[in-house]
Amino acid sequence: QVHMVESGGGSVQAGGSLRLSCATSTYTYNMAWFRQAPGKEREGVAAITGGGTTYYADSVKGRFTISQDNSKNTLYLQMDSLKPEDTAMYYCAAAARLLWVGSILRPQDYDYWGQGTPVTVSS
Repeated sequence: QVHMVESGGGSVQAGGSLRLSCATSTYTYNMAWFRQAPGKEREGVAAITGGGTTYYADSVKGRFTISQDNSKNTLYLQMDSLKPEDTAMYYCAAAARLLWVGSILRPQDYDYWGQGTPVTVSS
């Protein structure tokens, strides 16, 4: 079992920045950030492998950065140049097995989830 707790969400104006953190009890093969806006499906935002390779959704490329600090068992999501359409509940997640590239941003392939942290971006 992997326990995950997100923090760092909040309200910010468009163009601003936030850094989300996810404290985990352990690292797994793949870890990722997802988000879900009201009335929409959960979508993958960014993922990172144990070797440090990163993947991003097209909508956040160049604006968001995923990273991990192994010494602190913490996953991060630095979000810059935020837009109103980034407003959502953000979740960190971990997969219990190695994922192939085609599924690395699919929520159904992740096994453990945090409770979420809200992000609101106003225009």
